[in-house]
Amino acid sequence: MKRKISDYRNVGTSIGFCAALGILAGALLNNLALWLCIGAGIGVVIGAVSHLYKQKKAMRVAKILVAAIITAGLFAIYAFGIYLPGGSVPRNSVAEEFTAFLDGRIPALMKRYAVAGASIALVRNGQIVYLNAYGYADRESGRLMTADMPMRVQSISKSVTAWAILKLVEEGKLNLNEPVEMHFKDWELPDSDYPSDGLTVRQLLCHTGGMPLGDIFALYAPDEEIPSLRESLSGSAVLFQEPGKGFSYSNVGYNLLELLIEEVTGRDFAEYMKNEILSPLGMNHSDFNWSEASLAAAPHGYTLDGKAVTPYRYAEKASGGLISTAEDIARFCIAGMSAFYEQDVLTGAGINSLYSPQTSQLGVYSLVFDTYGFGFYIERLAGGETAVSHGGQGTGWMSHFHAVPETGDAIIILTNSQRSWPFIAHLLKGWRQWSGLAPVGMENIIWGEYALWGVIWLVCFLTLVQAWRLGMGIFIGVRTFAPLCKKRMSLRLYQLGTAVFLIAGLIWCVSQKYLILSSVFPINAVWLGGSAFLSALVLLLSALFPFNMSKRRDTVRSGSESIPSTKNATE
Repeated sequence: MKRKISDYRNVGTSIGFCAALGILAGALLNNLALWLCIGAGIGVVIGAVSHLYKQKKAMRVAKILVAAIITAGLFAIYAFGIYLPGGSVPRNSVAEEFTAFLDGRIPALMKRYAVAGASIALVRNGQIVYLNAYGYADRESGRLMTADMPMRVQSISKSVTAWAILKLVEEGKLNLNEPVEMHFKDWELPDSDYPSDGLTVRQLLCHTGGMPLGDIFALYAPDEEIPSLRESLSGSAVLFQEPGKGFSYSNVGYNLLELLIEEVTGRDFAEYMKNEILSPLGMNHSDFNWSEASLAAAPHGYTLDGKAVTPYRYAEKASGGLISTAEDIARFCIAGMSAFYEQDVLTGAGINSLYSPQTSQLGVYSLVFDTYGFGFYIERLAGGETAVSHGGQGTGWMSHFHAVPETGDAIIILTNSQRSWPFIAHLLKGWRQWSGLAPVGMENIIWGEYALWGVIWLVCFLTLVQAWRLGMGIFIGVRTFAPLCKKRMSLRLYQLGTAVFLIAGLIWCVSQKYLILSSVFPINAVWLGGSAFLSALVLLLSALFPFNMSKRRDTVRSGSESIPSTKNATE
């Protein structure tokens, strides 16, 4: 057993060393996955050949070598296919050069991640310098995406809603630190295990109000009767933790702000937003209400498995109900760049409040962002700049904007596909390189991709090694079907338990409506699930086909007798 461990340790050391060199080369050459696979493959060969030379255990090393070469070769081919194309980003080049790069890069990324369509806008020095659309609005009919199509921007709606709240604060109609309940005339928060009188406007704006996420699958067809805002909130606005205790991203909290705006202004939320926020900012193709014209022009959305989603509505609007275009969201970003644009909706102080950190303990969101302000994620870049952003996703849709107000740079990415997070991350990386900015947190999605490929490679490698042992054992007769055999029972129970656990976990994953892993890493998740299933199958068969020790001894003895010694052969 110690020798076997030593075999794998020696080869693993070589793989790890060469893979580390591959990571270094990949970081320098902007092709991490490709060089990681190349480095790991070289490490396999070096480690196995070295071990073969030193230990003379040809069969065992050959088994490891073949399995490793197969897995490394497959992943190297895959890496060449999806990570090599694209070229390098023309850093600090003129806009025309970078947009030409995008025109080649975006279709390749869309093909890689099976993204149906996208609408892109670029802002530089506070001006829109690029606006284009790619792919399909409707794959089935072949209708192409155009830049003027109304798109669901999902949770970008929260950033726009935050502008409305700050406008009411500046007008003296709201106070950020006052209890939100004092403004509700004919409605009150439902009972919960926590006191609601301490819930403030500030807490709702920065997701520290203790409100739940909400039902993200409550969708309604355009002609379907939907609950009123108050009816919806009566069922969803139940505190699950004490207000102010910590960050918990909440659609429900922003839907409460929708009701607050209606109560304070005495106006319909969508009408107020249209006339007081959207139109004054030049967002003339944006609305919180669907119209028949919007429905006719809107693209279809596409889920993680590629199914088309026809237009739908939510019962609420403030958290994710905005329909807009990439151009209008670009205008919204520019409006928040006080050094480049003047508007009369918010003062400079009000805009600074939006971008002021309110909470830094963001849970899983801390992997990509530093803090959250009022409707904006905030991160401090290595160059000293402050970047503000927000994204959104819903059934069939994903969106994101990233802006650096002090430099006048921004990128807006709207897609009609739920497979778009890595697509968005790669575009953000190219944009910030072109803009001369330090890496942004969303690029960690790319690093996550690479890490998952490493895990998948390791699982596949170990599975192939075990499958080789299993197959050869059955072929030469030293493994037989004997599920009730008591030999090595503890090991076989471990194999059986692990297999059952993996299969049960995969069944659970498939049965879920939404998984964060599948959403953020749509390609890796499929490969990881497939490799885990194969691993479970091999473990299950290994438990059912144990070694027949007597046959194994006979095989070894007969094999030894058939091989003459070196001494006799020489003599």
